[in-house]
Amino acid sequence: MPQATRPTQLSPSRAADFKQCPLLYRFRAVDRLPEPPSKAQVQGTLVHSVLERLYEVEAGRRTPEEALALIEPEWAKLRAGEDLGELFTGLDDESAWLRGVRTLVETYFTMEDPTRLEPHRTECLVTTTLDDGTRLKGFIDRADVNPAGLVRLVDYKTGKRPPERFADKALFQMKFYALVWWRTRGTVPTLLRLMYLGDGQVLDYTPEEAELVAFERTLRALWATMREAIATGQFRPRPSKLCGWCAHQRHCPEFGGEPPGYPLPTVLPGLEMPPT
Repeated sequence: MPQATRPTQLSPSRAADFKQCPLLYRFRAVDRLPEPPSKAQVQGTLVHSVLERLYEVEAGRRTPEEALALIEPEWAKLRAGEDLGELFTGLDDESAWLRGVRTLVETYFTMEDPTRLEPHRTECLVTTTLDDGTRLKGFIDRADVNPAGLVRLVDYKTGKRPPERFADKALFQMKFYALVWWRTRGTVPTLLRLMYLGDGQVLDYTPEEAELVAFERTLRALWATMREAIATGQFRPRPSKLCGWCAHQRHCPEFGGEPPGYPLPTVLPGLEMPPT
């Protein structure tokens, strides 16, 4: 069982967990309960690895054939590093899944020509600490900077583009990256791009400085709420349609379960919280 931790920083994925369900955030970020990987999660990891490796070869060799040839060795490395024995029911199941991976990689080449790109960074770690002490951390799939200094931040998604009514939720992660990039490099990114390989569509967004200032206030308030929950141990479940995919139902009161004992020292609500 992984050792419990007291979170000290905010990432897009953990922020999304808390916004979806505070109890899910606790299970993942504090208790660190194990979760069996899903086919979709592993597929996303593999596709991201292939595209990252693709940009490590010279531009002229970034062809569909080169990318497809990277799948097997990257899959072998992934299998060696994780216990994926129960992911597939047999060889036919795995073969069908790998065909899906190949389709996603091929779709990428219908969306842009990597031979014409020279990214500033791939799998780019970005971190900053805001004025109030809120620590932010994230990994950007790709950062492009053109000769004029214009910045495009890119993230690959292996699903399909969501409907417009869910665009704000999808862009939360990219605004997070844009804020950290601006605070650490002094430049507001010109374009935020989500590339949906599931259907070959993109979601583009141009952030404004005033918007990022407001988004920073949102993150500060969110982290303050999260810190209080971490300090007091009070994480309420928030039922939704996503509960059906949760790996922690047996620990959730909404499903008749009981969370494990809170593993961190706590303080009463409203009292001074432990420093981060």
